[in-house]
Amino acid sequence: MFKKVLIANRGEIALRVVRACRDLGIRTVAVHSTADRNSLHVRFADESICIGPPAARDSYLNIPAIMSAAHLTGADAVHPGYGFLSENARFAEICERSGIQFIGPTSESIALMGNKVAAKRAAAAAKVPLVPGSPGPVSSAEEAEAIAEHVGYPVLLKASAGGGGKGMKVVRERSELRAAFQVARGEALAAFGDGSMYLEKYFVRPRHVEIQVFADHHGKVVHLGERECSMQRRHQKVLEEAPSVSVDKGLRDRMGAAAIELCRNVGYRNAGTVEFLLAPDGGFYFIEMNTRIQVEHAVTEAVTGLDLVQMQLRVAAGEKLPVSQRDVRIHGHAIECRVNAEDPIRFSPSPGRIVGYHEPGGFGVRVDSFVHDQAHVLPHYDSLVAKLVVWGETREEAIRRMRRALHEYVIEGIQTTIPFHLRLLSDPEYVANQVHTRFLDKYLPAPAPADSAVSGPPGGAR
Repeated sequence: MFKKVLIANRGEIALRVVRACRDLGIRTVAVHSTADRNSLHVRFADESICIGPPAARDSYLNIPAIMSAAHLTGADAVHPGYGFLSENARFAEICERSGIQFIGPTSESIALMGNKVAAKRAAAAAKVPLVPGSPGPVSSAEEAEAIAEHVGYPVLLKASAGGGGKGMKVVRERSELRAAFQVARGEALAAFGDGSMYLEKYFVRPRHVEIQVFADHHGKVVHLGERECSMQRRHQKVLEEAPSVSVDKGLRDRMGAAAIELCRNVGYRNAGTVEFLLAPDGGFYFIEMNTRIQVEHAVTEAVTGLDLVQMQLRVAAGEKLPVSQRDVRIHGHAIECRVNAEDPIRFSPSPGRIVGYHEPGGFGVRVDSFVHDQAHVLPHYDSLVAKLVVWGETREEAIRRMRRALHEYVIEGIQTTIPFHLRLLSDPEYVANQVHTRFLDKYLPAPAPADSAVSGPPGGAR
């Protein structure tokens, strides 16, 4: 096992890794920007080191500074968390060449699965169902039109290197395609430095269901069931559940087997998530693979009883997976609400000082957060304040417990999305599980005219 792990991240995930390491007797190093010097992950780690000013590009994305910190503190492993450098193949490769274990997949796997076209080819080779569409990047609007005529409208244009909805456009009829292609390609080039696009069939009201996978260095691969991630706001996940009540055992086994076969074919190791679109007719189709721990991993932990971050550490250290597929049991139902520092109506950022703070508690309630009374929520980073997770024997019980926990949660001094979640959890259609990837559109402010016509469904939502 590792002696010292440097955590190349901040916020709740950094604190989550500190706790997992401490449970295993591993010393930790927290890196931080000047703005985060008083953050809880800094306070609770065994050591800390400043790596730069507040801007992420100068600190949490500063690879030379992070590697210097690892060498100066004698860390023998780096945990990247999620976001920032967690899916940066170059960072993983530098760790590998420096003799520091990257707690995640290999740099080759990150590079392969991080390119949507290459990932689709890998999925096709593994016989994982794919959304009908282009086999690779489309070179022109004319080629896109020909493929669209074959698969049928509506279609979705997606950036090969994209995520979070950037470079993604829905095209509902032929007359829209050329303009949408140019706009999407321009967005992709500006956001990712790569303007290549591919095209696929657009499903109306699909669900977004993902499979949690784990693979060790000894050829063993398991899946830990699925998460329902259809509740998304502009391609970003807002609320997640495990399991999906729309997935029966037979469908779970088929989706899980497909995800495992993909992992085997690409030589995958450590934690990963294979994301699927679930069509209304029950067909499932590969979207992408996230090569890191997910924000929503806690709901899988709640229904399996497994500590996924500890499993990451053990697998990275060369240990065998502690469970076989037949050992995995899904018990009860878990829901996670992402509590963000945002206006609950307009969803605009609301940074500032927290002047009153009280976390909910009781049976089946978990809060993963980095904030406390008098803490500052900073404008430099993601607006996530906390992940509120509840467990119940049934989905109905979990919904009731989440409502209770949200009512107990006190965060004063900033605006949060707690009121939004309370409205959502009382929505009769949500309660009846009549959800899909565009479900939250009715809660959103009217979009600007420029993006209202062709804004698309999620494909790289985090």
